[in-house]
Amino acid sequence: MRGIFFDEDDARAVVARLVADGYDAHTERERLSGEDDDEDHPWAVLTDAPELVLELLVDEYDGWLDLGEEPAPLPPLDLPTGPRKIKRPHDV
Repeated sequence: MRGIFFDEDDARAVVARLVADGYDAHTERERLSGEDDDEDHPWAVLTDAPELVLELLVDEYDGWLDLGEEPAPLPPLDLPTGPRKIKRPHDV
């Protein structure tokens, strides 16, 4: 489970609180797709703490909770197997 924070100090404070409470936690830089500036990447706190504990810290330090749930895959498209034939009045 991950908590995402835009301020490095907030992320480190959350890790310190989680470790002090006996949970395993560490920070890493979260790379956002399309983001060029390394200074604008948020910080991710990865932990084994229960969701409720991390959710309270995320609320306190103005971050967001990433549960890591993948969206369900879309069903395959039903595409035609051959080219479409279009008859025009002057082609008949």
